[in-house]
Amino acid sequence: MKSVTLRRTAVVATVLAVATTATLFALTEDEAESVSAAAVAPPAPAVTVSSPRQRTLVEAAEITGRIHALEMVDLRAEVPGRLDAVHFQSGQVVQQGDLLFTLDARTYAAAHAAAAAAVVRAEATATTARRDADRADLLLSREAISTEEADTRRARAAEAEANLLVARAERDRTAVDLERTSVRAPITGRVSRALVTTGNLVSPATPLTTLVSVGDAYVHADVDEATVLRLQRLLREGQVQLDDVGRIPVDMQLADEAGFPRHGFVESLDNHLDPTTGSLTVRMVFPNTGDALTPGLFARVRLPLGSPEPALLISERAIGTDQSQKFVLVVGDDNTVAYRPITLGPVVDGERVIRTGLQPEDRVIVNGLQRVRPGTSVTVETAALARSS
Repeated sequence: MKSVTLRRTAVVATVLAVATTATLFALTEDEAESVSAAAVAPPAPAVTVSSPRQRTLVEAAEITGRIHALEMVDLRAEVPGRLDAVHFQSGQVVQQGDLLFTLDARTYAAAHAAAAAAVVRAEATATTARRDADRADLLLSREAISTEEADTRRARAAEAEANLLVARAERDRTAVDLERTSVRAPITGRVSRALVTTGNLVSPATPLTTLVSVGDAYVHADVDEATVLRLQRLLREGQVQLDDVGRIPVDMQLADEAGFPRHGFVESLDNHLDPTTGSLTVRMVFPNTGDALTPGLFARVRLPLGSPEPALLISERAIGTDQSQKFVLVVGDDNTVAYRPITLGPVVDGERVIRTGLQPEDRVIVNGLQRVRPGTSVTVETAALARSS
């Protein structure tokens, strides 16, 4: 009997031990899963933030145009003839009146000499006719000649005077033609290459070279209709800052320049809008500093559209696109990401002006935009610290 009781006690003890072990194993496995879950939980994504930069700016429209010379001459001979000589080097700066081309002048010199001789003959004839007319008055008073004869002498004198005027006009015309065999620079400027070489026959239809002025230069640019209307409204309202003499100041840069270092003014607006392009041509004047403004060069111009006002600027890389809506992601005080729709302005020195949607104290995500979405908790690093690291 005692042995049976001992065996039952041993079995019960064994069952209890197994149950206890299973329970302990189960607790250990749950704890392990909890520890493992804690170990693989991702940390909050790190982002770089920066507050909008505040500047006082004049809002402007950036337009493109081409440089034109203030004066440009398509030089041609005014009389036909054979080209005898070229008196300049290609690209040379010449002064007004400098001799550029010489034509064969022998035919024109002979014509001028003949016209000058005709003037001498006409003067002699006119002198004789005047004397005859003067004597006719005296003889008529003495009744030595008839009234008809006196009238005839007066008529001959008047005809001789007219012939003298014709001869003098012909002499002057041939003198002009002779002078035109010497083709001179009508303006001071830079001359192109000679388009015709010596020995060729030229006429008024033959281009010889081109000449462009040096110094100040025009920039012609086409401005769209909306910008034109806005500019005109702002001018009427006195909201465009003008220079000391009442002109609209503009800034310009060439293709190899940055920061719009050249400064000029609007010289004129065209008197009509081109209906095919919906644009208006604006002509501006810029000083030719460094002789860099070669006609035909591409130019980018900044046209002011208001007075100086405070503005907020952010980096372009912080701006996202949600269909047609532009937005940025900002980090709140609790380090949670929030979505902010914004309205864009122009680009200034590589940064984008933000018209609406941001405050100066906002922290805008500039790096890590792809790793977060609205509502995400993040680890924040400022842009200044990011650059220093």
